[in-house]
Amino acid sequence: MSAGRVTPTACNKQPQRIIVVQRPENVFKVQKAYQTFGSQCILIVCQDKRDALIRPFDEKCSGDIDIGIICDHMMLAARELNIGSVLVGLFDPHIIRKEFSIPEYIEPTVLLILGYPTNGFLSPDRHKTERKPLEDSVMYETYYEDRSL
Repeated sequence: MSAGRVTPTACNKQPQRIIVVQRPENVFKVQKAYQTFGSQCILIVCQDKRDALIRPFDEKCSGDIDIGIICDHMMLAARELNIGSVLVGLFDPHIIRKEFSIPEYIEPTVLLILGYPTNGFLSPDRHKTERKPLEDSVMYETYYEDRSL
């Protein structure tokens, strides 16, 4: 949790609100919105819309970006402790909001599921085949789609 607390956010607004779920009856509530893979600790990572920075040029809210950075820091810290993590954005926020009495100005953004992998951690070598090559996503000096440039 400390890694998330010290994470940089847009203009240091710190919009994160994190609900730590560990009691079995509350884990069951989370399972109504998404599977929890047998985890006994789930973080419901929310953003307070009153605190997130709104970019004045186009009204883009920084909240999702801030939450992503915060979760990344917590996931890296968890891995250092040999704790696995899965970041889930595909869940029903209405269920989470109802089950955990979350007010309207607080947006349940992601679930961070924590635990110890049954079969150990996956090999980092998997990235060679499971990830696109850099040239499919990195461009130099300007945007272009023709990778031969």
